[in-house]
Amino acid sequence: MRHHTVETHRTHDRWNSALPPALEIESGDGVEMNCLDSSGGQMHPGATLPDFIAMDRGRIHTITGPVFVKGAMPGDVLEVEIRRVDHCGWGWTSCITGLGTLPDRFPESHLFLWQLKGDFSESMAPVRLPLAPFLGIMGVCPPEPGEHRTRPPGSFGGNLDVRDLVPGTRLFLPVFQKGAMFSAGDGHAAQGNGEVCINGIEAPMHCEFRLTVRKELKLDEPFAELPPARPSLLPDLGHWAFIASAPQTMDAVRNVVNHAIDFLVAKTGWPPELAYMLCSVALDLRLSQVVNQPQVTVTGTLAKNLFLR
Repeated sequence: MRHHTVETHRTHDRWNSALPPALEIESGDGVEMNCLDSSGGQMHPGATLPDFIAMDRGRIHTITGPVFVKGAMPGDVLEVEIRRVDHCGWGWTSCITGLGTLPDRFPESHLFLWQLKGDFSESMAPVRLPLAPFLGIMGVCPPEPGEHRTRPPGSFGGNLDVRDLVPGTRLFLPVFQKGAMFSAGDGHAAQGNGEVCINGIEAPMHCEFRLTVRKELKLDEPFAELPPARPSLLPDLGHWAFIASAPQTMDAVRNVVNHAIDFLVAKTGWPPELAYMLCSVALDLRLSQVVNQPQVTVTGTLAKNLFLR
């Protein structure tokens, strides 16, 4: 397996089949990338809320690439073996006016900066947050010609924000353009299933992949083989579970998130926006039932060991 490195400045914030490749490789070669945080490098460890508000939103979800894989043709599948995703020691989480799960409760923007040390962050005391770095965006160029924002995901992959896609995963993506034109970015040092305030811990990452063309496979949507779950970094003390039912899934989600925020505020004395951001990086949402129509039930779980110090 030959190894290649994508130059740090080879980034883009639009999918576009007309982009020149940042790198051309043979099927089965390894690729290393230094991926910017989701701001496209506009945030930094000393950033302030005015810095965040003044960001160029057109550069959000800047990704590294594209990588042209020789032999990949429309109808093939690109296997992405995720070999390494390492954080760079810092990250950020925000609330953004008008966005997120609870825009009415949190109408103002907020910013929180994290220091990341090894496998944990203790920036939001008394929480000790385990880190599990992954990339929110991994994808090939979509089938449609022209420019397309990198925020919406699709059958090509893209901004999936699936936190299970950690090192050891093999992600399979249907190919729509010659060479596949693979790009990646939007690193998260930690994220809850739901990413409810709109961010995980947004962080730059150093990544390594192996890209292989699989002509014998046929896919219409992304598919992945996940590694065994890694042992917990903290003792398992159980979870708090917040449960809500409603005819509309998002109404149930909002009820769960509000309940979790209120619980954290009562427990810690934090301002609600801090509890909201912790929910975004640590609360796990799931559909518990969809058969008792018209009601849908959503559960959100929060590990008790977050407060073990």
